[in-house]
Amino acid sequence: MTRRRADGSAGDADYGTIGGAYAAYRRPEPRIAALIEEALAGARTVVNVGAGAGSYESAAFEVTPVEPSASMRAQRPAHLAEAVDAVAEHLPFGDDAFDAAMATFSVHQWSDLKAGLLEMRRVARGPVVILTCDPDRVRDFWLYEYAPRVLDTEARRYPPIRDITGTLGGRCAVTTVPIPADCVDGFNEAYYARPERLLDPAARQSCSAWSFVEPEAARRYAEHLRQDLASGAWDERHGHLRHQPYLNGSLVLIRAD
Repeated sequence: MTRRRADGSAGDADYGTIGGAYAAYRRPEPRIAALIEEALAGARTVVNVGAGAGSYESAAFEVTPVEPSASMRAQRPAHLAEAVDAVAEHLPFGDDAFDAAMATFSVHQWSDLKAGLLEMRRVARGPVVILTCDPDRVRDFWLYEYAPRVLDTEARRYPPIRDITGTLGGRCAVTTVPIPADCVDGFNEAYYARPERLLDPAARQSCSAWSFVEPEAARRYAEHLRQDLASGAWDERHGHLRHQPYLNGSLVLIRAD
């Protein structure tokens, strides 16, 4: 039985508490959106599992969103379809109901990864497309020097890529997704060239891994970063990233046929 919180959140993060600014900080990055749209090419109907506020729902498809959190459903723009209140592990659709299924920054939240993936496979006639992060690469990011417990949490939460591909079966392609320096989707690595952005408490809150450390620890981490930016220590070690147009970090796109 999937446990749900007061606002309906079904994963390990309480979006009734942390999700208020998601629509402002977690906007769809067009270059990432284009890769997702390409992976879904040929589909007409798509189910989006863990749809949140609607990032990466392309007008090129007829999208049926699924989102358990009421606070996230409330942030969906009016031009997007109303989200179905359901969880990944129990999708309320028939077999082969859609041409394709997608999930973006969602699989690490599910209480039962295998059940959710098998549900996506059950309801999709065609490809299952998943945007996620490779836990083996999460700690390679400079933020680990400042907020180790935050990235330790991320590395524990994201499922191994082999677990995703092994469950979905079929032909699987795993592609590293380049993160642009001006990425408008505010996950942690999106700020690789703009460290000042992570001094904003709302930006940090919109990355769910920050909610797993106590507020005082998060403030200490941010203060350490603030001091190193003021002294120039961050730029001495990582300043070259400010001029690097893309980061090949932990972000990956999986397509399983």
